[in-house]
Amino acid sequence: MASLTERLRAAMNQARKDRDQARTLLLSTILADLKNREFELQHSPSDEEAAEVLRRGMRRRREAAEQFNAGGRADRAAVELAEVKALEEFLPAAIDPEEIRRAVRAAIAGGAKDVGKVMGQVMPQFKGRADGKVVNQIAREELATTV
Repeated sequence: MASLTERLRAAMNQARKDRDQARTLLLSTILADLKNREFELQHSPSDEEAAEVLRRGMRRRREAAEQFNAGGRADRAAVELAEVKALEEFLPAAIDPEEIRRAVRAAIAGGAKDVGKVMGQVMPQFKGRADGKVVNQIAREELATTV
């Protein structure tokens, strides 16, 4: 199976052939971010490291969409969210929230009594596969019910 970087490059080349300027720009931006990460690491990024770069790009776009919505620019927010959707197709499927909830409950049962301790135990299990915000929200909900 092709690496994440190779799949991104192939998708960008296909977007160029299709003359899809928006997708070409999006993917070339992500590939440039990957190149920068490669220089930082001093080696080609693994799929895990490439996925982290992709998630960072998605997070930036979500934050930009929030800013555009707050500024009354729903049209620009929609463009940013469409880019997030386009990037999501390259990541592995997200973890089911119930699986995260079970892990959080296990951490709480194991003695973790605050969000930081729960996050410290749960996040390594889902590294690169679950959004930290989702895990944090579930941890807060579960801690609130145990008090």
